[in-house]
Amino acid sequence: MHILLVEDDAHLGDAIQRALERLGYTVSWLRDGRSASSAIRDRTADLILLDLGLPGRDGIEVLTEARRARIETPVLVMTARDGLSARVDGLDAGADDYLIKPFHVEELAARIRSLGRRMRGLAINRMDVGALSLDLGTSEVTFRGEAVELTRREFSLLQALMENAGRLVRRESLENSLYGIDHVVGNNALEVLVHSLRRKLSFETIRNVRGFGYMIPRDPK
Repeated sequence: MHILLVEDDAHLGDAIQRALERLGYTVSWLRDGRSASSAIRDRTADLILLDLGLPGRDGIEVLTEARRARIETPVLVMTARDGLSARVDGLDAGADDYLIKPFHVEELAARIRSLGRRMRGLAINRMDVGALSLDLGTSEVTFRGEAVELTRREFSLLQALMENAGRLVRRESLENSLYGIDHVVGNNALEVLVHSLRRKLSFETIRNVRGFGYMIPRDPK
């Protein structure tokens, strides 16, 4: 999952980015409202963590503009504005969830998982596709009943493909989800990652539509 983090506090932003990347997320960190507006319009993020007190442009303005542009990316507002009116304003502007600072990273991660489940229409953290099972809460993967050890990016790739089982996922979408907007991606980086994942599962599990992208069948063997 590619998360767009919009936070102007250097210490907090760095702590959140490090913590979420350790959990397997791809995080692009922006520090002001104007650059956030531009990045949100590009629609490359799967989830947005948005501070309200931003330089250049207030977070509520950023959020309101995004919703008026029919950008439906889930937004979790993080702010020290803990008054009732501030929470109501944020939710009415289009926020999907609201987290008051200071908060524990464990709660932030749980809310991210909750929004992810809501996006995918899941009631629990586990996804099952044929012989594959992936647990978003524990980062555990099993294939044919056996545990499979994956790197952070292998896990993220598998998650993206399982979320779209039976459908082609274009390489551009996978690269955005895996590497974010501020990472230079090598020409064959995705192919190398797919090859590594296939070796740990089976070469029939992930299908390649040459020049377009990849897919996992609804019932991978």
